[in-house]
Amino acid sequence: MDKQKVLQWVAACLSGFIAVIVAVPSILEKDTPAPSPTPAAFDDDAPVIIERKQAETTPSLEVALYLTKQKKVVRLELNQYVRGVIAAEMPIEFELEAMKAQAMAARTYIIRRYVQQDFSNVPVAGAWVTDTIAHQAYVSDDELKQRWGADAYTANSDKLDRAVNETEDFILTYADEPIQANFFSTSNGYTENSEDYWNAYIPYLRSVPSPWDIHLSPRYAETVSISAKELQRRLGTNRMIPVSAGKSSGLRVLETSQGRRIKKMTVGGKVFSGREIRERLGLNSSHFQWNWKGTDLIITTFGYGHGVGMSQWGANGMAREGKTAEEIVKHYYTGIAIQSAASLIGS
Repeated sequence: MDKQKVLQWVAACLSGFIAVIVAVPSILEKDTPAPSPTPAAFDDDAPVIIERKQAETTPSLEVALYLTKQKKVVRLELNQYVRGVIAAEMPIEFELEAMKAQAMAARTYIIRRYVQQDFSNVPVAGAWVTDTIAHQAYVSDDELKQRWGADAYTANSDKLDRAVNETEDFILTYADEPIQANFFSTSNGYTENSEDYWNAYIPYLRSVPSPWDIHLSPRYAETVSISAKELQRRLGTNRMIPVSAGKSSGLRVLETSQGRRIKKMTVGGKVFSGREIRERLGLNSSHFQWNWKGTDLIITTFGYGHGVGMSQWGANGMAREGKTAEEIVKHYYTGIAIQSAASLIGS
């Protein structure tokens, strides 16, 4: 090989080598994402900016949901499931910060079941939860389109997406464990201590004031009528209940809870918890008053739901006053932290 050919061969090699050097950075830039910023610690001194989407996301997790009407199990990506729960459990007209609080509660509920491998109270094997209030209500996108119509669906869908995305990966914890994130519709002015309704002390489910509900919720007060005979049948008392609150064998409150609900009372000489009365009579709340009208008992309830955890109408009232989702959940769940779900379930 003469000298000129050698020089041409060397030039060609160098040209190929330089091309590889130039190409490699562009390949790496496409396939390797930039490092994610480290999220701030969740404590009282370092406020959480819930409004921004965190770089860290929950590892891919599919929720096995049993659809009761279709009688089948579907698998949903976590964010899709949380989105459907918010839509089913909270009015779309609610403030965004209230919906973000609901998103964190809904995500916490399902992450807790996953972490504890608690898939109880489902009718078929392989499902984690149902789409009913036995767990968390859920509604699909197809159902929402039918309910809202095309125009409203677009705006409402964007709001749901914001509630999910702006709280992505956030769950509520106590002692580094996902909490039992109970919620209900309407308070009577206070939430209930867990042990006053379920006979189980849970440190973060404490009675706190919730004064917003009385002014906002359409379910705050409701009056129903029940005959003395029907009252006796539903409560299973052995004798006819005297039509008089003054009789010792009539109706008498024995104890009230810190949340101002009836904790214990006698009816027809038999002792019941307020929860038992509520459930057997189908009342909205265990805070109620009554009077007789002829042989009918007229009962007025205050609040709607069991009263433990976050009041949804109270959350909306707080949001309307400018409170953030973080402030809302920390008001209703005493002493909790907001933590990354990814840190608990692994990658």
